[in-house]
Amino acid sequence: MKKAKRIGFTTSFPGEVIFAAGHIPVDLNNIFIEGNAAQHIRNAELKGFPRTLCAWIKGNFDAALAANLDEVVGIVQGDCSNGASLTSMLKEEGLPVWHFSFPQERDYTELDKEIAKLEEHFGVSRVQTLQAKRRLDSIRKKLAVLDGWTSQERLVSGKENHIWLVNSSDFWGDPDRFESELDAFLKQASRRQPIACKYRCAYLGVPPIYSDIYDRLRDLDADVVFNEVQRQFSMPPIGDDIVQQYLAYTYPYSVFERLEDIQTQLRERRVDLVFSYTQAFCHLQIDNILLKKHLDLPFLTLEGDQPEELDSRTLLRLESFFEVHG
Repeated sequence: MKKAKRIGFTTSFPGEVIFAAGHIPVDLNNIFIEGNAAQHIRNAELKGFPRTLCAWIKGNFDAALAANLDEVVGIVQGDCSNGASLTSMLKEEGLPVWHFSFPQERDYTELDKEIAKLEEHFGVSRVQTLQAKRRLDSIRKKLAVLDGWTSQERLVSGKENHIWLVNSSDFWGDPDRFESELDAFLKQASRRQPIACKYRCAYLGVPPIYSDIYDRLRDLDADVVFNEVQRQFSMPPIGDDIVQQYLAYTYPYSVFERLEDIQTQLRERRVDLVFSYTQAFCHLQIDNILLKKHLDLPFLTLEGDQPEELDSRTLLRLESFFEVHG
């Protein structure tokens, strides 16, 4: 029996292929932010990474070196503009790297080819990939229930929603354990009284580097009923075709694909206020200009840099925003 390899990756991609090959996918973002994030950044800067570079890139680099990985899949189109340079640095450190690219346009044929190359690299067939997808989809359906309980029944908080959905990028590398703990959480949540809040908020953009943003919103009698990108990691809506599934996944494509999904969710979830998170030194700050232009709700941009609690200036901006729009 071949030994399962630990395969790191830089953002959500068809991880079904990794599971089909009998390996363990590892989302570098999650192990960076859930570990000693500040130390990972310091270590990367000691290697020469500049201060004026996205902290997630630096954190992912050092987290990859510390995670006992056998290989890294770097998503070099459809994610961070620094992704290719990150994989070059990982190669320099001796880690094997495979590149995966989402097509610039949402094109079925091009994405199909890219997934087929990934399958060939890991030695699996499309039939095996789809078998793995069906296993993960059974968990994703439960995550859809959890997401509904956040926005409709209000049995799940925005923070809990964030934690579960963000970890559906790799299912902790162990779908059985993930599902078992998810089942226990849903059982416990089903017995709750609905969570009250005055303001129903949307959180747009990549997951926050701030450690306490959801807690501070609760202090202001608000809660997040829509976590945009985290929800996308859970792959809604679920389809039978692996290619169509990752064409429906909005994050790798243009801001206009994101907007279509966001506008629908804002209406359905009866959102009052929008928070759009941008990471310092990230190209997605430009997309944020268009989000603000096209969304007709009170809109506040929050920018983060280092893994830390909200600073006093940002907290004051939050409080002032609620005073104006409360």
